[in-house]
Amino acid sequence: MKLGKKEYLFTFEKNYYMKSIVRLAVIMLAMLPATSFAQSGKTGWPEMKTFHSFMSSTYHPTEEGNFKPLREKADSLLITAKAWQASKIPANYKVEETTATLGELVKQCENIVGAIKAKAADEKLKVLISDAHDMFHKIVEKCRKED
Repeated sequence: MKLGKKEYLFTFEKNYYMKSIVRLAVIMLAMLPATSFAQSGKTGWPEMKTFHSFMSSTYHPTEEGNFKPLREKADSLLITAKAWQASKIPANYKVEETTATLGELVKQCENIVGAIKAKAADEKLKVLISDAHDMFHKIVEKCRKED
């Protein structure tokens, strides 16, 4: 049976849309395990996320020798560290260890602000921000309770 141009286009469009729907369904099914894993790892700790945004925007440029973002955002880094420290610690974190490490992190951020005000050398700032970055990762990774 020979299809006319109109019928051929209809069949082509129908097949194209059907294939698109099938592809979308396959992608969504493939992502289900990843999203459920990601959801179980989330803490719902918005203050940590806020601090992390400032940490990543100040620390990573210093790895490439760019200290301008750190010098410009050090006060904000300290403010967000204090807000994080003042927030309620989620149940899936070890309270004592997390509280102590957050205290150290705030002190380190204060040291960074002080060093910037004192016009410290880039090498000194690199050490300070690296230590703060390590403290951040200690909280995120080692202060969590075992599942």
